[in-house]
Amino acid sequence: MKFGLFYELQLPKPVDADWWPEDAERRVVMDAIEQIEFADKLGFDYVFEVEHHFLEEYSHSAAPEVVLAAASQRTKNIRLGHGIIQMPWRQNHPARVAERVATLDIVSGGRVEFGTGEGATDIELGGFGTPRVDKKSMWEEATRECLRMMSTTPYPGFQGRYLDMPARNVIPKPIQKPHPPVWVAASRKATVQVAGRLGIASLGLGFESAGELGLRVADYWDLVRDECMPIGAAINPAVTTVANLMCCKTEEESLAKGLPGAGFFAHSIGRVAAGFRPGEEHFNREFHALRDRPQSPAAEPEDETTRTLIRAAQRGGFMGTPDFIRESVREYEAAHLDALIFIVQCGDRRHEDIMASLELFAKEVMPEFKERHHLQQAWRAQQLERVDLLVNSSI
Repeated sequence: MKFGLFYELQLPKPVDADWWPEDAERRVVMDAIEQIEFADKLGFDYVFEVEHHFLEEYSHSAAPEVVLAAASQRTKNIRLGHGIIQMPWRQNHPARVAERVATLDIVSGGRVEFGTGEGATDIELGGFGTPRVDKKSMWEEATRECLRMMSTTPYPGFQGRYLDMPARNVIPKPIQKPHPPVWVAASRKATVQVAGRLGIASLGLGFESAGELGLRVADYWDLVRDECMPIGAAINPAVTTVANLMCCKTEEESLAKGLPGAGFFAHSIGRVAAGFRPGEEHFNREFHALRDRPQSPAAEPEDETTRTLIRAAQRGGFMGTPDFIRESVREYEAAHLDALIFIVQCGDRRHEDIMASLELFAKEVMPEFKERHHLQQAWRAQQLERVDLLVNSSI
């Protein structure tokens, strides 16, 4: 199994103030770059950073390519993932995406993972005038053409349902040929299936259990083998999921340092999904008021979106001691998950606590799974025996 980090660049407002300190945005960006640099030295395999717009407190990551480019100059091995670029053309024209991704691939020495997605919230979609009903088909058309722009010389042009572009040579071209490995954000089972049919990696955002992922992995590989019609010039078959990490020497310490951030993460997801008044809300103050109320345990709902919000706020399998976390990772390894992508920066977690958690996990948990990764690679090779397609994957 491989391991990565996932960044939203969350920045909750101070509970006792109506706005952020003047230096807050600079600090959260520079702390994240320092954490990525440290993770590279510790042997983490991936970092993924989101693209979100206008989602104050929840995500101040509007230009991930800039942060990833800065991180590329302070790291050597870690793969630099967009997690994701919003592909509907009103948010990002596919030619501009191709140019930016290729340039990042060049400055990083060929370490880019090209994560794609639709954008989810009405605040974002409405800000760019993207109709919600069209976002999925916009994503597929724009992603397909963006990959053609990166892999053909010249790009022959295209007239589609949304995109109308004449022939041009879109430059520069990426180092990785025919293009960097492609991913899609997948918070629902149906999107994992779309990923299998299109031959791209599933960046799971549903906090799925190991049991659920075992079923999804099997289904995914059946689709890769039997129904794959690649969206690009090469496939990148893989299934991953996100999880909330806080690794400490005692259970009490891990929960004290980890659960509040996870709770804010879940609360803020729900708030931005429901819509809010820009510049007038205070998610963190709301969260602190709610967390002090007694909560009644409830059964997990069948609705995937609601279930994700509940799981995001919970301990899960990756807040605890190294021994506790190790047992959880073994369950996901047995399900043939390709990588666990950890949320470490969320809510009001302190930079020094995040750094200590990364170090303890890397020293006490990660080595066992690194040593066995060749077994997962052999299993993947068996799944690909009947697949006669070009594979471009860092897994």
